[in-house]
Amino acid sequence: MRVLVVDDHQELRLLVAQALERDGHVVRQAANVVQARWALEEETDVIVLDVGLPDGSGLALCRELRRDGIQTPILILTAHNRVDERVEGLDAGADDFLGKPFAIAELRARVRAVGRRRERTSTVRVQLGDVVLDFGKREAFRAHGPVPVTTREWSILELLASRRDRVVSRDELLESVWGDITDGAASSLEVLVGRIRRKLGEDVIRTHRGTGYSLGNG
Repeated sequence: MRVLVVDDHQELRLLVAQALERDGHVVRQAANVVQARWALEEETDVIVLDVGLPDGSGLALCRELRRDGIQTPILILTAHNRVDERVEGLDAGADDFLGKPFAIAELRARVRAVGRRRERTSTVRVQLGDVVLDFGKREAFRAHGPVPVTTREWSILELLASRRDRVVSRDELLESVWGDITDGAASSLEVLVGRIRRKLGEDVIRTHRGTGYSLGNG
């Protein structure tokens, strides 16, 4: 994959870049927001983005990219890893978080997880009331028009749509979409399910208490 690493700490940035290159990724680096914008003029598959940058906020950049329609998966690096900061980042459109200090092996795994092409549903287009999900084009619509959906939100919807004949367990969602089953991933799942419901309506994802989730009235 083509990975952009954005971090002003040169030693850490080089360490991350070298580790990802050993995994076969093509890595570009940026030390600030301005350099990141320039780098993103080239095709990018995953962005590893630090929150604290010398010329702006990584979360603000994430929000700007999503507003511009750029859906490249974003892994946020944060020195705080607080719940409120994770929620803010998810609302900004981030796909995953990793708190500093972190193990390089975990970062490599998370990059693979956010960049992995998810299993696509064999049904290209699904309609649920006034909601239309076009999985082929990754476009979502309600009666009032198009609705922005992030990469990770699509991953959740795609997995649920591919299992419309049954309930998808929380652990299966975590393993497929996040690549691990941790409290942090579980919290992120709850935040994203809530955000999907706010965007597309409460009935799009149904919760089966103690079991998991299903799409629509599945």
